[in-house]
Amino acid sequence: MLASCANIVGGVASPAPDLSSFVPSADDPDPSRRIDGVRIENVENAQHVGPGQRVAYTAAPPFGGNHDQAWAACNGVVYPEPVRSENLVHSLEHGAVWIAYDPDRVDAGTVDALAARVEGNPYLVLSPYPGMEQPISLQSWGHQLAVDDAADPRIDRFVTALRINPNTHPEFGASCDEVGRGYFDQDAPPPFVPPPGPDEIDGSAIVGE
Repeated sequence: MLASCANIVGGVASPAPDLSSFVPSADDPDPSRRIDGVRIENVENAQHVGPGQRVAYTAAPPFGGNHDQAWAACNGVVYPEPVRSENLVHSLEHGAVWIAYDPDRVDAGTVDALAARVEGNPYLVLSPYPGMEQPISLQSWGHQLAVDDAADPRIDRFVTALRINPNTHPEFGASCDEVGRGYFDQDAPPPFVPPPGPDEIDGSAIVGE
C-alpha cells in the first residue's frame, strides 16, 4: 500500500498516520464507505470505444463507464497536461486510482505534493483536469472523492482502501503499464477534450456512459 510520509512539525517528524483500518479485508471489502464524502455508484457499463469515439460521461472527472480499448499508463505516472478521459477510465477498471486537479485552482506546491504521492507508485496516476468544481478529485472505479487540500488525510485513506482492491474493480490487477504499439503513448498521450453533453449522443461518434 502507499506509504504515507511523516509530517514535519518544528523540525521533528511526527508519525505517519495509521491506515491499517482502511486496508480491504474479507470482513471489510470496501473501507472507502467509511470515508466522509466518498461518492459511490454502481457502474454497469464497461464497453470499449475506439480512439476516435467519445463518451458522454455524467461526472467530471468520470469514474467509470464505457472507455477506450487502450488504458492510460498508470504505474505512478504524472502527466503534466490533461489526458483523454476515455483512456484514464480504462485504467480505473484495472484497479488504478486517478488523482485529478484543476490547474486553475491549485498552485505549484499543491501539484508537487500530489506528484510526490503518485510518482513511481503502481496503480496511481496524476493529471490535470480543467474546469472541475473542486480543486482536487480522486477517482477509483465507481468511487469519487473531492477535496480542497493536498494535505487532506482522506486522500491516503481513499488510496489505501481502493487502489487494486479486488472487491471494487472489474479487472482487478490487469496491467497499468504503457500499452504502446500505437495504442497509448505515455510520452504523447491523446489530449483531453471537454466532455460532450448527453444531447450530443449519436450512438456512433459519441456514445453514452
